[in-house]
Amino acid sequence: MSERAEILTADQKTALEAELADLEGPKRAAAIEAIAHARAFGDLSENFEYHAAKNEQGLLEARIKKLRERLRHVQVVEHDTDEHVGPGSVVEIEDESGELMEVTISSIGGVSTDSPLGRALMGKAIGAVVSVEAPRGSWKATVRSIRRA
Repeated sequence: MSERAEILTADQKTALEAELADLEGPKRAAAIEAIAHARAFGDLSENFEYHAAKNEQGLLEARIKKLRERLRHVQVVEHDTDEHVGPGSVVEIEDESGELMEVTISSIGGVSTDSPLGRALMGKAIGAVVSVEAPRGSWKATVRSIRRA
């Protein structure tokens, strides 16, 4: 499996680091406390609270592992221009039917640079017409505005 860099702005990387710190600190402590509390109810084989707490701990540890892996492969770029679309850009596009849509180029709660729309928009300027090759079909859009998030 090839490991490729995840492109983030410095602010996006900081947000991931803050989430990881929260998960490894207070959230992990709360999960351990919930397991200890559930153990006090007795027989673990039929203890719903214990099994639920262990399941939550497993989900928490999986998220921590995923965040650590993402942060290991981060490439920080600072997108400091509103002239071309890049990581951290907020882009308003207009599709072929005239519908306006605002998207944020970000792998954290936005349109990833690896998605069909993200790939089509990267590096484009205002006025550019992009062709998006999506799994449900191709469509075109025009870049109407670009600003930093």
